[in-house]
Amino acid sequence: MDLRTLRLRPGEVRKETIDVELEPFVLGGQRYEATPATIPVELELSQASGATVFDIRLDVRLSGACMRCLGFAEVERSVHAREFHDLDAPPSDELHSDYVVDEHLQLGAWARDAVALELPEQILCREDCAGLCPVCGKDLNAEPHEHLERDPDPRWAALETLRDNL
Repeated sequence: MDLRTLRLRPGEVRKETIDVELEPFVLGGQRYEATPATIPVELELSQASGATVFDIRLDVRLSGACMRCLGFAEVERSVHAREFHDLDAPPSDELHSDYVVDEHLQLGAWARDAVALELPEQILCREDCAGLCPVCGKDLNAEPHEHLERDPDPRWAALETLRDNL
């Protein structure tokens, strides 16, 4: 979005809805895509004391693999973010937005970063996902089980002798 064409006066507010294509996220080696890939972003711009204030609001649904069982997972988030941009502020100042480059607002990059900050630590198919069995790899949600008899991994033998000596 070209900010030179706005010509906002102090106290004036402008609202627009812009369709933004979100690039896929790669988290923990898994790919998560917004569905649909292009989402409407509500942008509100206002001029305050020589600085421009940007607010965005968007609703996003990401889908991909569950981080525990590798089944289908989906997460929905409502995102709100605010940025300030003062043309006279030095680039390292908090009143200088990194999303304004050559008087153009990089809305796609900002929306993607705002969504990333709202994501949970783990994207799961359900809150109580049991994951995969560490021995046989079966989905513990579909087939809950335990392995009672198990030979110890021979690589741990040196540590077992240390434990026995103590």
